[in-house]
Amino acid sequence: MSATPTTPAAAVEPSADEQRRVLLRTARDVADDLATDAIVRDQAGKPPVDETARLREAGLPAALSPPLPGGGADWRTGCAVIREVATADSSLGEILARHYAHAWNVRLYAGHPHASALEEEAVREQWLWAGTVRAPGAAPDTGGPDLTLTPLASGHVLNGRRPVATAVTVADQFLVDAVSAVTGDVLVVRVRAGDPGVIAEPAHDRLGQRVAGAGALVMDGVVVDPRQIVGHRPQDEESTAPLTALAGPALRLALCHVGLGITEGALIEARDLSRNARVPGPPGDDPDLLLAYGELASAAQTAAAVVERATHAMARALNPEAELDPEEPAAVDALVALAETVTTTAALHVTTRVLELADAPGLDRFWRNARTLTAHHSATHRLRVIGDHYLNDRRRAVARVDL
Repeated sequence: MSATPTTPAAAVEPSADEQRRVLLRTARDVADDLATDAIVRDQAGKPPVDETARLREAGLPAALSPPLPGGGADWRTGCAVIREVATADSSLGEILARHYAHAWNVRLYAGHPHASALEEEAVREQWLWAGTVRAPGAAPDTGGPDLTLTPLASGHVLNGRRPVATAVTVADQFLVDAVSAVTGDVLVVRVRAGDPGVIAEPAHDRLGQRVAGAGALVMDGVVVDPRQIVGHRPQDEESTAPLTALAGPALRLALCHVGLGITEGALIEARDLSRNARVPGPPGDDPDLLLAYGELASAAQTAAAVVERATHAMARALNPEAELDPEEPAAVDALVALAETVTTTAALHVTTRVLELADAPGLDRFWRNARTLTAHHSATHRLRVIGDHYLNDRRRAVARVDL
């Protein structure tokens, strides 16, 4: 009896769990690579040309997009990747955090067909996103718009200057909001790096996050065609749709994972230094050292637990298959503010304290990075609004902070 011919089995699509494991393994490999020369690169403080090339080679910018058919990363997986990379190099962690948040902003500000097409193009072209989209109702310190759009027969002309926290010289696409000089509407627009009139000004001599690529964008008569208009930014919180209201908290929460990475990276490096210290007996013989590391590990793990709770809530709110309750963004926002408060406290405390426990070149970078990342966070304001939400059940955004 002859054997029945068989046809080759069709390729099996990896499960979501397997895709998550592969992505996290990739993030760990990238983190290990970045850790080998983190101190040298921090001291040089150059624009992250080589560093972002490493991220692209590993496929992380394309992977860190909202879930798409056959790709993308759910919110919890994306944040886990950010935290893994930030533990080794928080500057690169911040680049990925802001990239991921802006990739989500396309979905949160745009209509569904436009968002889907733009997300697919971004993944296909492996764009790295950067930029700054201000919160509804926020205004720059000057009291007036810093980016303005003047209508043309088709499209607009964009002029002005905008600070950008990451990747100003290496990003492919910038997402910014700008005010129409005619109608006063605030539009969220996509600007291509390298287009005529787009000028990148890198920052120099930063205290920390030296390899994040911060700087400013100068828009000098940049032509914006209608396809580059992503959507409208609401004028105030009351008119903001529930899904759009998650844009600001999502970015702030992604940055919490960068803060956690700084905290954990500092603690791991100090621990390894203490273990290898040339002193008589093992470090475990010193009760004061045990007490110190017990206290710091507790602070780090407490912050991680609070951030994880906020991350779970954000993931549930961003799930496209779930129906978002109009009141849910305010509750998520309160959890994010709590995560920011706890993470900021832990990051500053741990990175300061490890300098007393271990003495080695480069250990100070964790403190400098934590100070720079959290410099614009007003703990007092956030605590008051968290208290207002808890005591009075205020259904409003926790904070209007431009990030």
